[in-house]
Amino acid sequence: MSSRRTFFESLASLPLFATKGGAGKLKTPDYFKELGVRPFINAAGTYTMLTASLMPQEVMDAMEYASKHFVHLNKVQDAVGAKLATLLNAEAAMVTSGASAALTVGTAGCITGTDQAKISRLPDVAGLKDQVLVQKSHRYGYDHAVRTCGVKLIEIETEEDFHRLAGPRTAHALFFNDAEPKGAMKGNDWVRLGKQHKVPTFIDASADCLPIERMTLYNKMGFDLVTFSGGKFICAPQSTGILMGRKDLIEAARLNTSPYSDTIARGMKVNKEEMIGLLVAVEMFMKRDHAAEWKEWERRVDTIRKAAEKIPSVTSSIEVPEIANHTPHLKMTWDQSKIKLSPLDVKKKLFESEPSIEVTPSTDKTNLVVTVWMLKPGETEVVARRIQEVLKSGVA
Repeated sequence: MSSRRTFFESLASLPLFATKGGAGKLKTPDYFKELGVRPFINAAGTYTMLTASLMPQEVMDAMEYASKHFVHLNKVQDAVGAKLATLLNAEAAMVTSGASAALTVGTAGCITGTDQAKISRLPDVAGLKDQVLVQKSHRYGYDHAVRTCGVKLIEIETEEDFHRLAGPRTAHALFFNDAEPKGAMKGNDWVRLGKQHKVPTFIDASADCLPIERMTLYNKMGFDLVTFSGGKFICAPQSTGILMGRKDLIEAARLNTSPYSDTIARGMKVNKEEMIGLLVAVEMFMKRDHAAEWKEWERRVDTIRKAAEKIPSVTSSIEVPEIANHTPHLKMTWDQSKIKLSPLDVKKKLFESEPSIEVTPSTDKTNLVVTVWMLKPGETEVVARRIQEVLKSGVA
């Protein structure tokens, strides 16, 4: 009894128990402070490890609404998928637990179709379609999401390789859009070869929502399956993703995941709140004034650039990745004989400062890199001031 009493007594100190604030309103506890977790200003971007993007209030309101009702999950997935397909010019769509999960359930669907016996066998692919074609230059950190289904990735480098290796054992042909410049075969080539051999083509475009036309581009190109992350540019729950494409493949993918038991992706569940939240976020994303948003990003970059370049020897450049994370990146460098700090030193000092600031993890020995699209109002000036102060502190 004593241990149980101790537990319940300890509840009073937990952040879940809100206290009364002014005018009888509940005061929201500082949950992260109670947990010993320190929030930061995000001048890095939508990295998963940094909890990606923040959701608009409208998305939070939609999720709260959904949290108050019981519904049949498959009916929500049906309805949300249909609306997403209309919005994104796709034959069919579904909500997944992130773009990585979309790779898994999409691959599973390509292997099994709607055959329940095959679905229950995965990742045992003996006698089934057990290979996925991929360009050698497109191997990346999400291979495991595909290989989880039991398939082997078959590396190819030329169209001749595709012709030679595509066959009845090929589940699909995987294309990573961010690696397109590295491969001999571009997106259109990939689609053409897939259709020629009747092999589904699957593009991972998780971080490639901008320009906005890219949300529908890959469907128009003819890819059979397309995935986007929900928690990056779209600002949906980070634990969501979109899988869209051929109706038969989406139907098969859904049968390989929650709420169906004994499936390869049963644990990759998405609940009603996330489905509704993603739908609202996509609707908002498609209606946003992206031109005005871009101008604001340019203003923010210029503010930080001007502050940094007030320190002698600091120079900067602005780069916009053509594919994936298509947003201004500010790169700053300096003469380290005049400023006795490396970019990694500055990164560390910014993170340890008050307020804490995260810059991009890609910061190296010669460049400090920041992005501005995840900054909240007023934070640009804080980042500019702190970068200037830290650089100034290192002046010899």
